[in-house]
Amino acid sequence: MLSKKEDARHQIEFVSIDQLVPQDHLLRKIEKVIDFSFIYDL
Repeated sequence: MLSKKEDARHQIEFVSIDQLVPQDHLLRKIEKVIDFSFIYDL
C-alpha cells in the first residue's frame, strides 16, 4: 500500500548550540572556571 508522506521541507526547528551540549560535559565545567572574555577583545 502506498501512502503520501507529509512534505517536511516547511518544518523548521530552532536549536541553540547551548542546547546541544549536555549539562555535565567537560567544556561546561571549563567554561565556569576560565574567563574567556579576553578573546572578545581581539
